Amino acid sequence: MGSFTRKNLWIAAGYAAVLVAGLFLGPRIASNDGNPRKRSLLGFELGGRVDKVEEVLQIINDNYVDSVKIDTVNNMAIQEILKHLDPHSAYLGPSEAQSLSEDLEGNFDGIGIEYYILNDTLLVTSVSPGGPASKAGLRHGDKILAINKQVVSGIQITQKKIVEQIRGKKGTPVEILVKRDTTRKNFSVLRQRIVVSSIDAAYMLNEQSGYIKISKFGAQTDEDFHEQLQKLQKLGLKNLVLDLRDNGGGYLSAATGLADEFLKDNELIVYTEGLHEPRTDYFASSKGNFEQGKLVVLIDENTASASEIVAGAVQDLERGTIIGRRSFGKGLVQEQFDFGDGSALNLTIARYYTASGRSIQKSYKKGNDAYYGEVGDRHKNGELASDGRNLSDTLFDKKKTFTTKSGKVLYGGGGIMPDIYVPVDTSGYTSAYYALGARGVLNELVFNSLVKTNPKFTSLEEILRNFKLAGADIKKIVQLAAAKKLKITEKQIELSRKEIETQIKALFARYYFGDEGYHKALNSGDQAIARSLEVLK
Repeated sequence: MGSFTRKNLWIAAGYAAVLVAGLFLGPRIASNDGNPRKRSLLGFELGGRVDKVEEVLQIINDNYVDSVKIDTVNNMAIQEILKHLDPHSAYLGPSEAQSLSEDLEGNFDGIGIEYYILNDTLLVTSVSPGGPASKAGLRHGDKILAINKQVVSGIQITQKKIVEQIRGKKGTPVEILVKRDTTRKNFSVLRQRIVVSSIDAAYMLNEQSGYIKISKFGAQTDEDFHEQLQKLQKLGLKNLVLDLRDNGGGYLSAATGLADEFLKDNELIVYTEGLHEPRTDYFASSKGNFEQGKLVVLIDENTASASEIVAGAVQDLERGTIIGRRSFGKGLVQEQFDFGDGSALNLTIARYYTASGRSIQKSYKKGNDAYYGEVGDRHKNGELASDGRNLSDTLFDKKKTFTTKSGKVLYGGGGIMPDIYVPVDTSGYTSAYYALGARGVLNELVFNSLVKTNPKFTSLEEILRNFKLAGADIKKIVQLAAAKKLKITEKQIELSRKEIETQIKALFARYYFGDEGYHKALNSGDQAIARSLEVLK
């Protein structure tokens, strides 16, 4: 099976049938303390059964009638074992394990650009200021034609292949051929360490209330948050809206570190426990930098694991108000075991419990497909569009109750129910709107058409104030959709005109002003934020 090390504990969360990073309990390197389970994945007295598995694979390799990729068969055997455990125990190949690690560690060796695959061409949408690409002369709007003399345009290249070609060892060059307007230009870019913040946006909503959006809980999230919080406090921040919507999780140390910013000394944040894992309590310290101001935490159906730790602590200890929709419901803890070939096994070893003692893990008894499809079912059964008033009566097991600091009754299982429920506005967020987004129609309209025909915007306020969806734009959307075999009518677009305009403004804002501009534009008509400001008055 090869050698491995026990790298860390984590919780993987998933939604829309896609596995995403969940909650890591922080790096725990394998030790030589005499505990065989911390040194050997097979230290469970499996004896000859392990030899039998290896022997079967060897017999297949030596005797099977046709040629067999034995590594593939080996991986299939591992996956078959894991699927009978729970939805979050998973085997990751070397590239997947590396990608996950880089994502959560928040750094990698690259050139510092963001791009979008537009009609089989790489369009540079953002260049990190002061980064390698910026120093070399690349600009947003450049179309990448080749990387290291290998053509990447017009060949249906995958995201994985792009990453493999652009990233590499620090200090090594990568040759980039781009098309800028009608001119072709060559650039030699020296790869450097690229640090990516897990804070998507941080800005003031009004004179006293600030907004911070966190996309994941990475190794530097606590430090990133503290830095942004201080900047906003200098601008007059007294109250905070913390946006954890669409946050699939990350390291537990980051989640507890963030919760510590809001909670008083020695308050219990969360605890973990499993058959082979004794109970471990995580308490707040006295270092919190936002223990007094009013706090709102935004959650939705894609808020999972580490995000649910923070939201659960805030709710249980009544530190703030939870606004939005019911969270994903992920409460299983995985530990990562690294193999010598770079692959890894993420195995569920414990559950976590909020301060009141509740597990928010939803049921997975009906299998993985039903488990990951449950969020989609919320849309079909009307939950996401409901007022949320009677959801607790049907979604939670009321036989066992839990209480907040002052005695408010809470229920375990099925995620975290917000204190204030804000439904999805189904009048504008139609299936046609989602189809346009999923197939990249609006991105193509903006990046391939509107940025060329509209004058360059000099401020975000100018975008929000001046951009209107014209009749010609609507016809163009219909044409682009048809080219992607989507039957979208002008009438359907009119039903979602407001939402489409907002999305286009946000894409413009990201193109010219980065992620913060994108979220400012996207949030301009956000009902959950509007409700938050009412609470913070």
